[in-house]
Amino acid sequence: VKMEALCNNSGLDPLWDWNITWYTSTPDLTKCFQHTVLVWFPCVYLWTCSPLYLVYLQLRPQKGIIPLSKLCCSKTVRKQRPEPVSDLLFPRPQVLAVVLIQMERIKGTRSSVLLFLFWMFLVLCSMVPLKVTIEQIIDQVSETDSSVRLSVYTSVCELYTVKDYLVVRGYRRPLQAADLWTLRDQDSSVYIMTELDKFWSQSCKQLHRSSAVPTEKTQLLKKNQEGRGCCLILLRALGRSFGLYFLVGILCLLAHDAIMFAVPVLLGFMRDKDAEMWKGLLFASLLFILSCLQSVLHHQFMFHCFTVGMRLKTAVMGLVYRKSLLMSSAARQQGTLGEIINLISADTQKLMDFVVYFNSVWIAPIEIALCFYFLWQLLGLPALAGITAVVLIFPLNGIIAKIRSKLQVQMKFTDSRIKLMNEILGGVKILKFYSWEEAFLPRVNVLRDGELSALKTSQILYSVSLASFNSSSFLIALIVFGVYVLIDEQNVLDAQKIFVSVALINILKTPLSQLPFAVVSVRRLGNFLSQDELKPDNVERLPHSPDGDAVLVQDGFFSWSTSGPPYLQRINMMVEAGSLVAVVGHVGSGKSSLLAAMLGEMERRRGFVSIKGSVSYVPQQAWIQNASLKDNILFGGQRMESWYHRVLDACALLPDLDILPARDDTEIGEKGMNLSGGQRQRVSLARATYRRSDVYLLDDPLSAVDAQVGQHIFDRVIGPGGLLKGKTRVLVTHGLSFLSKADLVLVMEDGHISEMGSYMELMDRKGAFAKLIHTFSGTQRRESSTLKDKMLTQVFSCLQVKLQMYREYFRTVGLTFIMTIVFLCAFQQAASLAYNYWLSLWADEPPVNGTQSDHQLKLSVFAALGFTQGLAMFGTTLAIALGGIVASRHLHTDLLYSVLHSPMSFFEVTPSGNLLNRFSKEIDAIDCMIPEGLKMMLGYLFKLLEVCIIVLLATPFTGLVLLPLTGVYVCIQSFYVASSCQLRRLEAVSRSPIYSHFNETVQGVGTIRAFGEQRRFILQADRHIDNNQEAYFPRFVATRWLAVNLEFLGNLLVLAAAILSVRGRHELSPGIVGLAVTHSLQVTGILSWIVRSWTDVENNIVSVERVKEYENTTKEAAWTLEGCSLPAAWPSTGTLQFENFGLRYRKGLDWALKDISLSIQDREKVGIVGRTGAGKSSLALGIFRILEAASGRILIDGINITQIGLHDLRSRITIIPQDPVLFSGSVRMNLDPFETCSDEDVWKALELAHLSSFVSALPHKLNHQCCEGGENLSLGQRQLLCLARALLRKTRILVLDEATAAVDLKTDQLIQSTIRTQFNDCTILTIAHRLSTIMDYTRVIVMDRGSIVEMDSPSQLLHLQGHFYQMCLEAGLI
Repeated sequence: VKMEALCNNSGLDPLWDWNITWYTSTPDLTKCFQHTVLVWFPCVYLWTCSPLYLVYLQLRPQKGIIPLSKLCCSKTVRKQRPEPVSDLLFPRPQVLAVVLIQMERIKGTRSSVLLFLFWMFLVLCSMVPLKVTIEQIIDQVSETDSSVRLSVYTSVCELYTVKDYLVVRGYRRPLQAADLWTLRDQDSSVYIMTELDKFWSQSCKQLHRSSAVPTEKTQLLKKNQEGRGCCLILLRALGRSFGLYFLVGILCLLAHDAIMFAVPVLLGFMRDKDAEMWKGLLFASLLFILSCLQSVLHHQFMFHCFTVGMRLKTAVMGLVYRKSLLMSSAARQQGTLGEIINLISADTQKLMDFVVYFNSVWIAPIEIALCFYFLWQLLGLPALAGITAVVLIFPLNGIIAKIRSKLQVQMKFTDSRIKLMNEILGGVKILKFYSWEEAFLPRVNVLRDGELSALKTSQILYSVSLASFNSSSFLIALIVFGVYVLIDEQNVLDAQKIFVSVALINILKTPLSQLPFAVVSVRRLGNFLSQDELKPDNVERLPHSPDGDAVLVQDGFFSWSTSGPPYLQRINMMVEAGSLVAVVGHVGSGKSSLLAAMLGEMERRRGFVSIKGSVSYVPQQAWIQNASLKDNILFGGQRMESWYHRVLDACALLPDLDILPARDDTEIGEKGMNLSGGQRQRVSLARATYRRSDVYLLDDPLSAVDAQVGQHIFDRVIGPGGLLKGKTRVLVTHGLSFLSKADLVLVMEDGHISEMGSYMELMDRKGAFAKLIHTFSGTQRRESSTLKDKMLTQVFSCLQVKLQMYREYFRTVGLTFIMTIVFLCAFQQAASLAYNYWLSLWADEPPVNGTQSDHQLKLSVFAALGFTQGLAMFGTTLAIALGGIVASRHLHTDLLYSVLHSPMSFFEVTPSGNLLNRFSKEIDAIDCMIPEGLKMMLGYLFKLLEVCIIVLLATPFTGLVLLPLTGVYVCIQSFYVASSCQLRRLEAVSRSPIYSHFNETVQGVGTIRAFGEQRRFILQADRHIDNNQEAYFPRFVATRWLAVNLEFLGNLLVLAAAILSVRGRHELSPGIVGLAVTHSLQVTGILSWIVRSWTDVENNIVSVERVKEYENTTKEAAWTLEGCSLPAAWPSTGTLQFENFGLRYRKGLDWALKDISLSIQDREKVGIVGRTGAGKSSLALGIFRILEAASGRILIDGINITQIGLHDLRSRITIIPQDPVLFSGSVRMNLDPFETCSDEDVWKALELAHLSSFVSALPHKLNHQCCEGGENLSLGQRQLLCLARALLRKTRILVLDEATAAVDLKTDQLIQSTIRTQFNDCTILTIAHRLSTIMDYTRVIVMDRGSIVEMDSPSQLLHLQGHFYQMCLEAGLI
């Protein structure tokens, strides 16, 4: 009444008049409505929301002030026509808009949803006045409208400029990393992990405090409880971090669903054939608007989901990485690198998918309830009969989902396969030396077969699940329509009832298949994150003090796990500040474990440990980063030039800089692959020395350098006059000549300190230590192998995905599968078209006397067609899944074959992270993502074809709209595909450094923790993750861009079909119109799924390209040659002949060996000596054809080794390599992987290798499981196992390359004795390190710069007083 009075007082029409608005052929709104409601609505919206928005801006972090540009100024200058009523009640909103624009500019906000919606509402509300203005033919259009339209156009342009710019740039030229947008602050690792890590740490502490102290009986139960507790904490932490942002997406989803149900309701009003034309056009326009709103809201929801998924991926990777830095030694043996890689690749992907499908769990029941409510409104009680179909389908799929979740043993196979592949890639040199590739191939294939078998069963069940879900709409329609027409003959199914019901029923297709797998992934993450961590109180860290004891251990009992027996017992030691302590003992006596206990790496079972000041650690096996030599030494510190130069000089690295191509800027390969063993150890020592710490723990750092360099390092670095004088040094060593300069000597034996005192005190006691010194005095150290100048390079090509990749993939699937799939897809869609057309015929049948006839026939045909479609869908889904498994099996086999057949040079220049990425993420994409994408894409493409056929049959003129829309569709798609594939490659390339960094960290975690560098490595990992997300974010934004554009085209098709149906309503039957409109309404959803599936296929087909990438790389020679049959006893004599042999590491490089000509006779013992880079190890590489000859040839027993297969050669000769590599598996497998030897032979070899007593003491003896890399054995024990391998092979030629690097002098003497007796009838080539071991050899070859400079018997060479004489002099042998 007040509004009416207000309108009357203003001289306007009433607020509302149905005769003007609805019951007329020229509809309009009253002037009062136009000047009040249409004007007030945008104002009310802006004034209501602005206070909340201003508070939000105030609380938002400052991002910098946006400069005041001309565009910004022009947008704030507007003119507005005065309104007769609105100005009385509301102040002008433009003033508030200007204030908001300036506030956003100050806070650094570039886009405003609030203002965009305000301008949009203003435009929509201005449409009616604009229409009136145009109809009255007023010369000058309202300035308000023009300014508003200009503003909205500007806002829309701003919204799309960034996305369009990236897409257009990607279409014109290959995208580079520099083209990508900077990651938003709220998406960065630092922002996400700051609060999450704090909450996670606090929650885990509470969980551990609430757990009872474990006993042996309750330990497993406690572990399971902690795993479940960690799962709950993980979910709570993720919900707390991302829940609010996710809730905004849920609100968009709810709005989307509300509009989704509004569409069938709107169809219910479109049944009056005699209504005014404008009403039909209005309904058609409303359908178009609602469809557009659906698209916008749906993709807002998807954007929020993918953003949360991206942040969740960052969070999970960050938690896993931080956990890997905290895990105890026992936990690290269980949580292998393979499992970690699988967690951050496959499991994070499943969690990201889960974010998208999670809402299906709670929204599906709501949608079902609403659907049946509207059906009940339409059809009455028969509609509720459809619930029986839901009751059947959902429990069935629940059972299937539960079974599939139990089939996640596939993940265990995947973990084991990746773990094994990591070991193979790490120990590939050993595999090639021993020709063990064919022993490990079946192990990988068995795991792969188990993985694919579980996947196959899972896919069959998934096919049943998918077919039942997609048939659910048909089953509900069959039951509802059947009950409706059978319970009462007067019930007539007309077009309105049938097609409104079908539109409602189609809403019920809900994907729930991702949920169980996400639950499994959360459980796996929870189990990993609940692993035991190092206890901070294992060692008490105190501030540095120049007086007193720097290291104190009292009554120490230490073990490697909480449940295992103590490995070190009754340890009591006091190390004075500034003293040098030497630790000696036999192999396996506990020397390295003692240092680990001081570092806190072992579990302290009893006693007390304290260290004063900072610590530096040099491990026994040098850990080298994939970085420059300079970065390896600085290790995060600032470069101080004078100190840096002194450290290089003291560690004897200055001569090496001249050899390296870029001096200290030379990039070092993974694990120091392009450095020799001695160089790696010296770099590791330089890293510790440069640190200027207070306490130095040195685990045999001189074991890999020759006598001269060893003495130089001791004198200049470790000894009393070295750089570390005044520092506390604990040195594990086998070099007895250094012991006299130590302040204290500890003798380790069977895990306890047997003797302790100064060198002279121990000698005076005349105990075991004194005997050891008298027996082995005078023998010194060793030599480093040659430098291999191999630089890491990675070539990245940004070309579009080639059709060749599709051809390659489909070729591996096979023509039979492809033809079957296409036929089943076509057959399925034909059945769908037939049963939909049958519904339209049913709807068009006019009732006779209020009833329809032949209900049973109609229902029977409808049922037959529907069940036929369901069976065809099951067959299609299953055929695609099985075809994908076939293709995946072939591609994995080809990749494995290509990698294992690659030469060593390939592994030196290819980071293992790249290869692990191929075997994990890329293979997972080929296993699951490509078949899934193809399945969806084919299904929806054929569905789109069906819709087009139906729409064209109903309204042929739609073809005039369809053709240009198709052209625009193809144009937009081509823009998108060009950019999307490049973004996918950038994302894949930026993912490899994450795996490499994780790999590097897991291997060097002891060193990282000892130096206290966890924080720096965490920041590095965060940077790698952020770089990866910078490529991932624009990829899914581009997908949303494509989807919004294409769905808009689909909505235009809906509009065209609806308008043409309205115009031809007198000629068209209700059934065909209903069929056309309901199917055209599905176009938006169909296009959305086509975009999603096509995107998945396009993005993941890159995985095929990346897997096939190594197929065309250079391969080594054939393993076996057909027609080349060697005698079974070859080589029978073991003679070796080098004829002008030359060797290069790579074309264009200098000769590593040149003009080598010599003849080695049967049973001859030859020692090979020389300085660093002389070519000693190159000679061994040439014999085993690890490197092929560049000139000349090598003959063994008169046969040219290049004319026989590599395995024929390598299996008939033996090497004991410098680096002792073991693989995870039993002791027996590590000795005899082909299982060709009897247990007696194995035990005999162990006895001769002096390991039988050790292995006999193990609980499972020969079946004792070695950890990854043999970490549960000492380095010396690993070296002795390598000797046992050689004893088992017993070939006529034996090459020893620094074979006794990690053993004490007594064990070395035993090994040399074994070699002399057991290999007496063999030809032996020894790359000599302890020169005393070759003094009784037949000949000694002295090499220098790739050539032989001296060659004769040792006595004769000493008589000549040349190179060999000088080396013996330096070693103290003469």
